[in-house]
Amino acid sequence: MPRPRSAQDTRARRRQMLTYALCCGAFVLLVNALVGDNGYLATWRASREYASVLESLERVRTENARLQQQIQRINEDPAALEEAARRDLNLIRPGETLVIIKDAKPAPAAPAGK
Repeated sequence: MPRPRSAQDTRARRRQMLTYALCCGAFVLLVNALVGDNGYLATWRASREYASVLESLERVRTENARLQQQIQRINEDPAALEEAARRDLNLIRPGETLVIIKDAKPAPAAPAGK
């Protein structure tokens, strides 16, 4: 037959169970803080993505500034307009002949030892 517990044993058992429950709850909260939706890892990934997007934005802004300068140059300088037409559209003036030179493929190497 089980012996009856004293009041001190009951309090000690309750305190032990409460400590166990609090430790489990603290562990769950810690894990959630690390890997939860708004945890440390999610914040770290978001900051990396933010840095990547900022870098991409800076590249786009630089390209935009370069294109704005090119537009301004083409609008103000007729020689720049002609240069762009020749380069991008392969246009030539009347009477000119367009010559396209392609690189020749290298000859196959002779076998070694002959």
